[in-house]
Amino acid sequence: MKALSLLLLLASALLVAARSAFANAPTWVEARSPHFIVMTDSNAKQAVHLADQFERMRAVLHTLFPNAKVDGPAPILVLALKDQKGFRAIEPADYLAKGKLNLAGYFQQGPDTNYILLRLDAQQEHPFATVYHEYTHFAFSAAQDWMPLWLNEGIAEFFQNTDIHEKDIALGQPSVDDVLYLRQNRLIPLPVLFQVDHSSPYYHEENKGSVFYAESWALVHYLEVTDRQTHQDRIGAYARLLAQKQDPLSAATTAFGDLSKLQRDLEAYIRIGEFRYFSMVSPPAPDIASFAISPVSASDADARRAEFLAYNGRTTEAHTLLDAVLKQDPNNPVVYETLGEMALHDHDMEGARKSFTQAVKLDSHSYLAHYYYASMTMNEGLKEAPQIEASLKTAIKLNPDYAPSYDRLAALYRLQHDHLPEARLLETQAVQLEPSNVFYRLNTARLLLALDRSDDALRVLERARPLATNSSQTAMIDEAVRQAQAMKEAPIAASSAGAQTVNQSSEQTTPHTAMASLQSKVHGQFEIIPDVQLPVHPSASANATRHEAHGIIHGVRCGAPAVMELQLQAGEKTISLYSNNYFNVPFSAANYTPEGEMHPCTELDGKKAHISYAETADKTAVGEIISVELSR
Repeated sequence: MKALSLLLLLASALLVAARSAFANAPTWVEARSPHFIVMTDSNAKQAVHLADQFERMRAVLHTLFPNAKVDGPAPILVLALKDQKGFRAIEPADYLAKGKLNLAGYFQQGPDTNYILLRLDAQQEHPFATVYHEYTHFAFSAAQDWMPLWLNEGIAEFFQNTDIHEKDIALGQPSVDDVLYLRQNRLIPLPVLFQVDHSSPYYHEENKGSVFYAESWALVHYLEVTDRQTHQDRIGAYARLLAQKQDPLSAATTAFGDLSKLQRDLEAYIRIGEFRYFSMVSPPAPDIASFAISPVSASDADARRAEFLAYNGRTTEAHTLLDAVLKQDPNNPVVYETLGEMALHDHDMEGARKSFTQAVKLDSHSYLAHYYYASMTMNEGLKEAPQIEASLKTAIKLNPDYAPSYDRLAALYRLQHDHLPEARLLETQAVQLEPSNVFYRLNTARLLLALDRSDDALRVLERARPLATNSSQTAMIDEAVRQAQAMKEAPIAASSAGAQTVNQSSEQTTPHTAMASLQSKVHGQFEIIPDVQLPVHPSASANATRHEAHGIIHGVRCGAPAVMELQLQAGEKTISLYSNNYFNVPFSAANYTPEGEMHPCTELDGKKAHISYAETADKTAVGEIISVELSR
């Protein structure tokens, strides 16, 4: 009896401990506004307040810069942690070391979602400064190819101290620390400031970096204040010159006038005892009553935290948290989306395909999960064509601005020789979204050939030629032109043959059979161009890092336009490599003379090779093939 009482007492104690632990576990809630999802371990009132603040900041940037990119493909996810412990558990590792900046907020761009990390207990005059700074960078990301670094950082610094109130908004408030620093240190000469880039010591060294950021803010602030007083728009004029590809220094001289005078005026401005700031009427307030408030399960919150960890580089911790989530919730699509992205980053294509396939089965709301599943499955063949088509249509619905989805759906229809007029419209949409993409124009030409419109295909290819950025792309255009010209002449050849032998039942040469039978000379031999679509990869830059690898080739695949993919088994390591135009790859033999012709697409499997390759930005492979040396 005594033993039974002890067992009951122990069970009761365990139950109380479990309830206590559950009570102490963080509870999560989210508020969904039109453009943000705020997920917090604080409370619903705080979530709504934050969503309201960010909607207002978005409205400010959208009002001032109607053409700025203030939205991503999905609502921005705000992870608002109530204390330092929760914040540091997922903030970027670079800021965890002793002596590093004590962050109150962080903006992180992800593959298909953008994130804001906030610490709610931070005691700062402008607690959202870091977030507003990075959000401004995001809004101007489309201009980063022509906007010089000083202007990019100066604008972000200008908006970072924004204060949002119910009826008005304060913009451009100075940072006391920046002003004091500039008064105590010598300014960077403006001709130097205008030419600072990411490799400059003024951008990287701590002291010089401080001057660079502070002076960039001061110059933007000075120009904005004085232009408002004199009814000018010098920054606007400067930006227009930059967009026309004028270099930053000459554009500055044209827009700002005498740079020596501007330097003196800026120095005098910094010595002023007080700075003005701007005030604007608050844009219409968002309808808070329309925000959707809902509790968030612990597993969903952990899945999002793991997602953030993965994208800011803390992958080991991300894997640990994802494994824990899977034990609680094995049907969580966010986990598989994140695992797929991490596998892509590690060049684990099979792992990525499996994860994205599972995410799609679980009704993923990630357009990239649907796109990658469809693209990778399509590379294996068309056995799952209905599912591929459905996922590509879902990807387009989730993100109508993502050009690759249109391109791949068009390729699917072309490979099936079905819905070709619709495929052409899809490819046209891809071109409109990315006008400088050579490969979409090449694919448009192929669709026109399939529609027996060789003249139109040739015109598309000629318009594509000025967009080629390297010899590989030019060679692909040349090859496509040769195919189009051969198809244009194919009916003439068939008609000539029919004039010699009149036979109503003889098989006619169609554009498709003519295209399938085309041959192109490769390294002195002939190689059939497969009528299979493979994705075109990024080309390596001229100064890309190069590597050498020895191993055994396997898994060779070739396809239109002239893509070759292969894997090199180097010991225990498998290296995925590719060439966008295998006609241009130099093949050689080190210690033997090959017998007869060498057909790379069909005769490389199982051969020993020494391959030189260059690093690229491609996530699906290690690099682009430079040369292949075979051996026995």
